[in-house]
Amino acid sequence: MFRGASAISLDSKGRFAIPTRYRAGLLEQHQGSLVCTVDIRQPCLLLYPLHEWEVVEQKLLALSNFDPMQRRIQRVMQGFATECEMDNAGRILLSPTLRQHAQLEHSIMFVGQLNKFEIWQEKQWQIQIAEDLALGSSAEMLDCDALKNLSL
Repeated sequence: MFRGASAISLDSKGRFAIPTRYRAGLLEQHQGSLVCTVDIRQPCLLLYPLHEWEVVEQKLLALSNFDPMQRRIQRVMQGFATECEMDNAGRILLSPTLRQHAQLEHSIMFVGQLNKFEIWQEKQWQIQIAEDLALGSSAEMLDCDALKNLSL
């Protein structure tokens, strides 16, 4: 399980080092094989260990090619999906297309989301997290059915 947020740097070639605390597990359990794609709802990237991505692919495959919205989801998620291999230094390379989608520059946030990571442009992450925290105390959030039975 991946959790926590780390501020990291993207080099001029579009590479970044996976935080040390995740490297051994990604190498041992996933042989450093990852897949990166765009998030269809947020201006960030999603980075999955290969076996987790294969679960997502099966869900995408189950969508209808005849439903225009489902087809769009397939096209974007699968179309941007790029295999990434960790190198000996624990780095991965993000394609220019992926970097452009999330407007990634030098400072990025690497955020654990249990089965995957989100990769954000640092300033955009700060804006998003401020919005998320503000929503957390709103009546809309407190009235959400999914949260009514969640005990923290």
